[in-house]
Amino acid sequence: MKKINVNKGEILQRKGDISSKIYIVESGLLRSYTIDEKGKEHIYLFGPENWLVADNCESNTPCQLFIDAIEDTIINVATKEELLKEGPDLTALLRRLDTMQNRIIMLMSSNAKERYLHFIKTYPNIIQRVPLKMVASYLGITPEALSRVRNELSQKK
Repeated sequence: MKKINVNKGEILQRKGDISSKIYIVESGLLRSYTIDEKGKEHIYLFGPENWLVADNCESNTPCQLFIDAIEDTIINVATKEELLKEGPDLTALLRRLDTMQNRIIMLMSSNAKERYLHFIKTYPNIIQRVPLKMVASYLGITPEALSRVRNELSQKK
């Protein structure tokens, strides 16, 4: 694997790129997201320390997501083949699969408040590190709806 430093705001992958890279976050924070035909951003995944961030691990297949750095980040870059040669970090892989399954179920069946509480549980150290606009995008709600949820929760304390 190749270790690289990524500056905040640097784009590692664009939608449509042909890339089979897998990024393992050593320090910092990545995100993967898409932008719809209306220009609205939809965050798929945040990748904090010790997380694996990838879009498409198959060769010659266009990527569906953008991946960029929200903070200055140190990552290890590998292809699927390189990762398998070194022996996969099954903990990181299983965490990613579990997070994605829980996210899909949450998006199908939860209200805004439940989504926000799920986000805090899934990413306990990120809420202070990303703009609330990004949190709202990840949750699939408007920033205004997120503000209402946060106000409601703060009044219950």
